[in-house]
Amino acid sequence: MTGYSASNCEIATEGGQFSCQWDLRSVNGRGLDLRFRLPDWLDGLEVSLRKQLSDRVRRGNVTLTLKLARAEQSGAMRLNLAALDAAVVMVMAAETRAEMQGLGLAPMTAADLLTMRGIVESGPDLADPAPLIATLVTQFAPLLDSFEASRAAEGAALLRILTAQIDTIATLTTQAQAATEGRRSDQVAALKAALARLSEAAPHVEPARLEQELALIAVKTDVTEELDRLKAHVVAARALLAEVEPIGRKLDFLMQEFNREANTLCAKSQNPDLTRIGLDLKTVIDQMREQVQNLE
Repeated sequence: MTGYSASNCEIATEGGQFSCQWDLRSVNGRGLDLRFRLPDWLDGLEVSLRKQLSDRVRRGNVTLTLKLARAEQSGAMRLNLAALDAAVVMVMAAETRAEMQGLGLAPMTAADLLTMRGIVESGPDLADPAPLIATLVTQFAPLLDSFEASRAAEGAALLRILTAQIDTIATLTTQAQAATEGRRSDQVAALKAALARLSEAAPHVEPARLEQELALIAVKTDVTEELDRLKAHVVAARALLAEVEPIGRKLDFLMQEFNREANTLCAKSQNPDLTRIGLDLKTVIDQMREQVQNLE
């Protein structure tokens, strides 16, 4: 189920002043896929946020992005001394190697060293990031509430759509029942005509055997079970839509059962009106199955 929420915040800690930008969004997915784009220097933040999300979201591809910036007045550039020492060692090794090959290198200045990647850092230098992480976790709660409200609003709209589609399936099933009753006289006439033709073509075959074969044909074209199962599926679908727990997977499976009965109905119809109704059923079921993919 899709959802979206975003917010900005300001956080004051002993380590300085920070501004944050939250972005939480989800799109449809068969399972639950949580993706986090967080500052990598905040160890432990993802664990807490992941738990909150997994406790309240069961299905969908969810992406959480946090952009954290330190206020200019509280930030400062600093040297990464370990990286600087490693760079100096590499420069000296390069100069020595060049001399062994008879090559001369231009002298490297301190300014040149500072341009090397990783030597100068401007990110936060917090002795203990735990207070900042705790504050961010607290700031995340209203964002998650807003995100759930967004998903709930879409869910309410989907409920109306799915309810209307179930009503349509129920109506078509009733029409199929009526069409089945209407074709009964045609089937009886067709079976009697077939029995007469078989009796003329094979006069030595026992009438009881012919009637048995025709009875088997009648059974193969009977759609009573399919209609009964369609009615039962409609009842089950209405019950699922009334639940408050996640129903996406259950309803997805039920759509497969709906589709199976509609296919069998079309295969057995042998009647233009019943075939038309069966095709209409398949169309509505396919549309409903697409919507079900959006449900949690």
